[in-house]
Amino acid sequence: MELKTVDIKIPEGANLILGQSHFIKTAEDIYEVMAGTIPVAKFAVAFSEASGDCLVRTEGNDESLIEAARQNSLALACGHTFVVLMKGAFPINVLNAVKSVQEVCGIFCATANPLQVVVAETEQGRGIMGVVDGFSPRGAETRPQVEERRKLLRRFGYKL
Repeated sequence: MELKTVDIKIPEGANLILGQSHFIKTAEDIYEVMAGTIPVAKFAVAFSEASGDCLVRTEGNDESLIEAARQNSLALACGHTFVVLMKGAFPINVLNAVKSVQEVCGIFCATANPLQVVVAETEQGRGIMGVVDGFSPRGAETRPQVEERRKLLRRFGYKL
């Protein structure tokens, strides 16, 4: 087994959800969730098959995001994984709906940060071992930073 790191390219202004799934209808089912939950957002879904033709299947409503999702899935080359890219919405708006798709097994991350995926490669294929989402902490927040965080969440409308 060999471990590799794959840098994921998240388009400017986009957010990403990376997960694992188990069936060819994943791309269409996640498309329906995205369109039904955040219809004004631009988004794309890429799903990597792990059997049969082993193709990357795509759906979406924005060609540039579809191509970016496709390229990220091809770079990962891990079967039964999916990449969702979105603009005009945040993962928090759709994450529970995506997790409720019956073929979704789990979510590795939801982020707009620089992202590296740790991939194991064997004779059979490749699989995701984990992710490096953003950067390491530089310290702990101070009292003024706590107050700043709380104000930010209220300004965004996530807290009352």
